[in-house]
Amino acid sequence: MSFNPLRSLSPRSALPAAAVLLVLAAGAAAHANRPEPFGDRVVPGASDASPVSAQSTGAEQADLQVGPGVEAYSRSTGERLWSYRREGATALHLARVGEDAVVLWDDGMITAVNTADHSVRWHRGFPDLADWLRADGEPGADTRTEEQRKQTMLQRAADALHPSDDKVNDAFVTVVTPGLLMGFRERDGDLRFNSRPPAGCDFDPARTAQTDDAVLVPRLCPPAGGSAARQLPGGVMVFSLTDRGGFLNTGPDVVMRPLDGHRVMVEDGPVIGSWVYDTTLGTREAVCGTAAVPFAAARPSCGK
Repeated sequence: MSFNPLRSLSPRSALPAAAVLLVLAAGAAAHANRPEPFGDRVVPGASDASPVSAQSTGAEQADLQVGPGVEAYSRSTGERLWSYRREGATALHLARVGEDAVVLWDDGMITAVNTADHSVRWHRGFPDLADWLRADGEPGADTRTEEQRKQTMLQRAADALHPSDDKVNDAFVTVVTPGLLMGFRERDGDLRFNSRPPAGCDFDPARTAQTDDAVLVPRLCPPAGGSAARQLPGGVMVFSLTDRGGFLNTGPDVVMRPLDGHRVMVEDGPVIGSWVYDTTLGTREAVCGTAAVPFAAARPSCGK
């Protein structure tokens, strides 16, 4: 006598099995249609974009603009090609690193987007970044107009984001605020270094400079006492993925200007003057045909 398991199930006993199938089907549908955890949304040919600032990508096919998301436009026709948005967030600034666009948002999130296939490479949060961008509670904040608040956020976002497009080693992106800096490896968002300034000091995002393989971050330590108190030297902290980093002894008003992919002009006031720092060698550059450079940690030989 053959045994048929289906005949052994009564209508009552078959109900739990049917319910399980319905739950599994509902779960699969919910999984397929669940919202992205960071509100990610790519829209082809979006028509409702209202960019707040334009930045060239340097790519052959498209220009990228930011606000409210990342908007890609054809260089030849001006047609909007695609748009990447995050629900509830506004893109403030982007930096191009290879085929990726690294975007800083008004909610304190940093995102890397591949511009070739529009895929999101990674998201990283930055503590207190959104508060600093808004400048709430700072002197004069309560008298700013809405346009002034927007411009403050845009400027601070541009000051905070520093890409280093090292084509030999890993590229990385450093985000700097007065109270914290964090360096992320660009290809996967891995946190490679972070630092806070000494007690009573601040980093200066606006004066931060980067080369292809390093980022140089000034710090300022204002006097703790009254106006007669002596101001402490500021100094510059140097970070990279390939070196242990270092510290440059400078005055508090130092200004830095990148010369190329690995050299930075350091302007350190009328007494010390100007000199060049090589971020690949990690040394101050000697001037050929002159006397030894004072205070140089190392003096590379000059070729003929």
